[in-house]
Parts: sequence; structure tokens; C-alpha cells
Amino acid sequence: MKQLNENIPHILKAHKRIAVVGLSDRAFRPSYGVARLMNMEGYTVIPVNPNVESVFGIPAYDHLLDIPGEIDLVNIFRRPEHVPEIVDAAIKKNVHSIWMQLGVIHPEAAEKALKAGIDVVMDRCWAVEYPKYMYE
Repeated sequence: MKQLNENIPHILKAHKRIAVVGLSDRAFRPSYGVARLMNMEGYTVIPVNPNVESVFGIPAYDHLLDIPGEIDLVNIFRRPEHVPEIVDAAIKKNVHSIWMQLGVIHPEAAEKALKAGIDVVMDRCWAVEYPKYMYE
């Protein structure tokens, strides 16, 4: 079975279409800064937030399952109590990886995703990990 936090370099290098769940349109929010970096580095960012119309001029979706096409990575900026439903949607969507940002910790949901064959990163910041592996 896959292990938690084991494939960070692969995830950063191979997964280019990223659904950011909880992406805010407010520049001071951590989700905005991380997604902006993703966007600037050439990743396709898909905002998922029913409370915003768009972020960076990209239309937002209300729910992960509303996104057409394949998703490589789901990056979660929601409180831990929301993680199980996001993981369930990610499993239905056949995503390759799930990334729970700093402070987003839900071991049971992570285990469920791992058992479904999905790589999982938990309690790590994408923007902190990115330079460690991509600027070598």
C-alpha cells in the first residue's frame, strides 16, 4: 500500500492539473498565495469554492465533482472536518493525489485515500515543498 507523504517529488513534477478546494479570491489568504505560485509556475489551477465566481480570472466550481475532465491533484484548504467528503469526491473523480495543506490533518480520510490507491500528502505546505524539489 502507498505511504503517507512518500511521493512528494513525483507529485510536484508530474501533476499539472490541480483542483484547489477552498481557494479564496482574497489575496491575503494562504490558499490564494499558494495557488498563485502554482499558476505562475505553469500549473493549471482549478478553483473549487461555492462562495466565489472566479480566482485569477479562472471560473470557480462549487464542488470537485463538477469539474470536467481529469484532475491530477486535489489540494485541500479546508478545515479537517470537511476532508472526508472531499476525499470521497476525489476517489469518485479518480484523482492521482491529494494534498492536505499545513494544519489540515485527517488520518482516517488519508488512510481511505491511500487504500484507494491515491498518493496523499498531509500537513505540508505545497509552497514550502515546491522549492525543495523543483529548484534543484
